[in-house]
Amino acid sequence: MMRRDRLLLAATLTAIVSADLYFILLPKLWNFGRGSGQFCSCGPDNLTLPMQGGLATPRLSNWTSVSPLAGTTAHPADGGSKLERLFAHPLYSIQTPYSGLDSVTKSYTLFNVPLRRHMKLFSGAAALSNTTLIGHEVTFDPDASWLKFHLGISRYALYSRDDPAVPQLLKDMARMRVVNADYTQDEKALKGTCDCTQVVKPSGHHLKLALKMHNFAKAMFKPMRQQREEQTPEDFFYFVDFQRHNAEIAAFHLDRVLDFRRVPPVAGRLVNVTSEVLQVTYTDDLRAVFFTSPANNTCFFAKCLYVCKTEYAVCGSPDLLEGSLSAYLPGLSIAPRISIPNPWIRSYTFSGQEEWEGNPFYCDTIKQLYPYNSGNRLLNIIDMSIFDFLTGNMDRHHYEIFTKFGDEGFLLHLDNARGFGKHSHDEMSILAPLTQCCMIKHSTLLRLQLLAQPGFRLSDVMRESLEGDPLRPILTEPHLLALDRRLQKVLRVVRRCVRRLGENGVITRDFCLNSFTTSLSTKTG
Repeated sequence: MMRRDRLLLAATLTAIVSADLYFILLPKLWNFGRGSGQFCSCGPDNLTLPMQGGLATPRLSNWTSVSPLAGTTAHPADGGSKLERLFAHPLYSIQTPYSGLDSVTKSYTLFNVPLRRHMKLFSGAAALSNTTLIGHEVTFDPDASWLKFHLGISRYALYSRDDPAVPQLLKDMARMRVVNADYTQDEKALKGTCDCTQVVKPSGHHLKLALKMHNFAKAMFKPMRQQREEQTPEDFFYFVDFQRHNAEIAAFHLDRVLDFRRVPPVAGRLVNVTSEVLQVTYTDDLRAVFFTSPANNTCFFAKCLYVCKTEYAVCGSPDLLEGSLSAYLPGLSIAPRISIPNPWIRSYTFSGQEEWEGNPFYCDTIKQLYPYNSGNRLLNIIDMSIFDFLTGNMDRHHYEIFTKFGDEGFLLHLDNARGFGKHSHDEMSILAPLTQCCMIKHSTLLRLQLLAQPGFRLSDVMRESLEGDPLRPILTEPHLLALDRRLQKVLRVVRRCVRRLGENGVITRDFCLNSFTTSLSTKTG
């Protein structure tokens, strides 16, 4: 009897392995084999960073069209969509390095379990997960967009260019039913304490909530703190600036337009703070900070409002409150991340100064340190500084990476709410990594040059992309025009570097151009 059971078990396992081989591995190997003949001659051995180690090269696929975000309606004067044309450009068809081989060796995606098998495993547990909370049914949906988003995270980006789960997730976050509201983990870590002697308050002091949805999705809610036409007051330090909900939304769209894809999906939403926060929270501390204003509006505040005078209540009208919903990343228990200090971190004191602020050769020191002395980490830092300069975010004190992907994984661009505060000022110090290191990825430079052309103007494609958000308009016109002005300043910095060091010393070739003919000039002069 035991022998028969063992034979049955062995036969079952053999069938599963055979199915995996036939339906998953063999097609990938076949596609990889067919594409191998198209690899360009510039292999990893021929690719080097300026004065650094090699960098793996992506290859370019044929022209492919990537749909703009759902709800996009704006069109340029010529009757066509600039955003659609942008995403159909060859520069937005660059494939990840050796993607076929990487996916077969299971080092490409965050989760190794194939999607179909993952769904099947979860379906068996769904019945056990379904619960009811204060009249709200909570049901696990194996086809939920948030789950597909998590499963699509790869070594090179949070989502692929044509991932249908992302536009669907944006739609879902704007309408999913909220079944629970609570403080975020960093705010819970404060345990109700508030030290007013600190110049920089811990992140938990900022007013934000974790909202759980009916299908186990989770999103971070940041309420509106500042009107769109308002700018950051001149006397504000960057570390006490407001956190703006529209900045979170705009940063996601800019990140996608730049083809970084390192910001989790963010959507705007009108939240009923009574029915979707107060009435669904089980946290006494959160209930205790709600009150009704003299205007009969429902309001709430951060726990330290009346101790530290820097936090102010937010109010609905009378119950509805604008805010941003940012999709949560997979939990740290299943997808560990580490937070690393930014080498160009600012001084978070009223009078202090960091070394990079006074030493123009600071990058030479950084280039000698691990992990910035090889691979693409330093280039990714420079990408991040360009992104932050365009948004005006001076508060990038740390960055995060997924531990699974190691040193070559991408940097997560999280917490962007302090961007888009001053459209009338361009903070050049944010570009210090670029100006001091004089290095940039070729792919990044080409996309920046493309977005500087009239047919793909950055402000135009951003305006069109943001039209798809429920809270449109997200940015005022001066902020959109500031993007074009700042983009020109980035390109001028690169031109100065090229004049001083030459193209080979500045531009890092991170992909091959011989697989398509582009009309873009690769010159920076």
